[in-house]
Amino acid sequence: MPRRNARPRPDRTIELTLRLSDCPACGRRLWAAIKPSRTIVTLEGLVRLRLQIRSCRNPDCPRHRACLRPEQEGRFALPQQEFGLDVIALVGRLRHAGRRSVPEIHAELVRRGVPICERSVGNLLDRYDELLALACVDPTRLRAAVAAQGRAILAIDGLHPMSDEVRWVVREVLSGEVLLARSLLSSTQDDLAALLVEVKAALGDAPIAGVVSDGQTSIRKAVARALPGMPHQLCHFHYLREGALPIYEADRHAKVQLKKKVRGVRPIERQVEGRDDAEAEAVRGYCAAVWSALTDDGRPPLEASGLKLQARLEKVAASMDRAAEKGASRRN
Repeated sequence: MPRRNARPRPDRTIELTLRLSDCPACGRRLWAAIKPSRTIVTLEGLVRLRLQIRSCRNPDCPRHRACLRPEQEGRFALPQQEFGLDVIALVGRLRHAGRRSVPEIHAELVRRGVPICERSVGNLLDRYDELLALACVDPTRLRAAVAAQGRAILAIDGLHPMSDEVRWVVREVLSGEVLLARSLLSSTQDDLAALLVEVKAALGDAPIAGVVSDGQTSIRKAVARALPGMPHQLCHFHYLREGALPIYEADRHAKVQLKKKVRGVRPIERQVEGRDDAEAEAVRGYCAAVWSALTDDGRPPLEASGLKLQARLEKVAASMDRAAEKGASRRN
């Protein structure tokens, strides 16, 4: 699709030169070949890079007329890419950490002043996944991470940044290193077994002592196929969640009953709208505290949401009682 809007003019221009002066193959002096320019879209604005490209003129050199680009060019953007690495990193963080959709990411980039279309956001997500996968499967990095401990314990789990895909993450438990992260449209045992085989090959001679995961059937079968005879332990958190299920249901029912008792916060806020006196500010502060308590769900089963809500509401009520006592004493 052709560009409909003209690209803004670059805010600044940066000259990049090749630090290498001699040919790495034959040692002859490098000659200046061409000096092109490329425009990169960054979070700080558009940058025009003027590149000094050199080449070897020795006809007997195996790198004859091979163009050498400035080393610092890769710090700004990937080859043949219009957007900088900082934009790609932000897109990946908004998608996988913030769980934003493509339209939401596009709106956030536009708010930051980044000229980009919605289709380009999807392309940048692909670039981010490729960079992440490349970093995670680097054999040298993986083997160095587990070399000191002498063994590896794998943890595999599926994340759901979007409804149409599952991002499978394989992590080494002892070192905390992410060994592999890849998005899959399906979660069959064949797909998961292939991921485990890839991780095993990347670890090399480092022995795998065990695997930790939840009780998903496809994961259990994939571990049995890719790592036969390997000890496979289910996650303690899932055991705890299943064991605490009756307590969780009772706590959730108690939270529903507590919410019924504190309804009507919004009408109280409307009564003090437009007022800027101290009493109105105090009322708005207490209403905000109640809203915050109602929307905090905690982390069951480690934190009971109903008990947490009750404790916070008791603190708000106690503070209101103290404020009322102070007001009564001042009037007397």
